[in-house]
Amino acid sequence: MVVFYAFCRTMDDLADDPSAPLAQREQALLSWRDGLLHGFSNPTELQKQVIDLRERRAIPNELLTAIIDGCRMDLEPRRFATWADLDAYIWKVAGAVGLVSIRIFGCVDANSEKYAVTLGRALQLTNIMRDVGEDFANGGRIYLPLEDLKRFGCTEKNLAKDSKSAAFLAMMDFEATRAESFYKKAEAILPERDREALVPARIMAEIYRAVLVRMRRGGFDVFRVRYSLSRLRKISILLRYWIAR
Repeated sequence: MVVFYAFCRTMDDLADDPSAPLAQREQALLSWRDGLLHGFSNPTELQKQVIDLRERRAIPNELLTAIIDGCRMDLEPRRFATWADLDAYIWKVAGAVGLVSIRIFGCVDANSEKYAVTLGRALQLTNIMRDVGEDFANGGRIYLPLEDLKRFGCTEKNLAKDSKSAAFLAMMDFEATRAESFYKKAEAILPERDREALVPARIMAEIYRAVLVRMRRGGFDVFRVRYSLSRLRKISILLRYWIAR
């Protein structure tokens, strides 16, 4: 899992490096993509490890390249007209990550794939909601579907002014309900055979779900508060799963 984490972290860093021109960042990501598809001419140690992991765990190449494509989508501010558009992005940056992870965890039940993709939606949507203010400040990025902003009468000015307008709060409550539905669905389809293998994913689910609850109770004050759990709360969650095992 350490190698896969390093791969994901490297892709994020390549996409977000503020010191590198846009074209250079995209080329660096494309170089990784081409290497995974056609082989690296002079692979780095990490590239060797990723290839070895791919072969040992029978990880489909398209999952790794999807993660890269998701990072490429973040190179410039973009908007998502509909939930379907956002969901396609989420599949790359969260669903594909989950599908690789369950192979590393050693999951054997086919339903673990559905669990991974569904939980990925819940986690990523929670993350998007938490970072609404930060993302808008970073080049006017809006990840929430524009159709949802329109439905509740929430404008970009609301985001620009760090507004907790009634329209904004109604939209955020709608998105929170959507995210919660994915957490519930993931919980319902958790395969018993892979229950132990999926402990890391279940821990992530509990942490992020608690963050969602905290956002809701705090009135979605995402422009002034970065919602998270305390270190002690996270440790208590980890210990509970460790003791249960």
